[in-house]
Amino acid sequence: MIGVMSDSHDNMEAIRRAVDFFNNEGVELVIHAGDIISPFTMRAFKELACPLRAVTGNNDGDLLSLRKLFEGKGEINSFFLSLEIDGVKIAVNHGHYPEVLEALIASGRYNVVICGHTHERVNKKIGDTLVINPGETCGYLTGKRSIAILNLKELQAKIIEI
Repeated sequence: MIGVMSDSHDNMEAIRRAVDFFNNEGVELVIHAGDIISPFTMRAFKELACPLRAVTGNNDGDLLSLRKLFEGKGEINSFFLSLEIDGVKIAVNHGHYPEVLEALIASGRYNVVICGHTHERVNKKIGDTLVINPGETCGYLTGKRSIAILNLKELQAKIIEI
């Protein structure tokens, strides 16, 4: 199981809730699809019982400090991450350039495409690709804090309010 989150926007309470949920579920990895924002939020992410992989979003500014604070916990990439876990190919992009997301989905190279940016929940198959936007962890725009769990064996996701 993989934890998925996006758009935490410095909301420490929401990040702690997400971390607690992922730890209780025993996820093997957490993927963050961008807009972590400030390096100080890594204090909460350090409590994760698993590695953290992330991409930057359009609001992440201090990438050097974020990268330094990610050391020992995981890694943060600039805007794009491609990984393969148990034969499942996953692309992660914040999504502030919709044409990039469309190209990733249309390419057929990925079983799963994870994004954020819009703060809107998406959990659907487009062709053979599962597209996941967990919504916003922060809850600022919609009033709902959400994350997702990705089951790699069944290639299904579930979006959960926290």
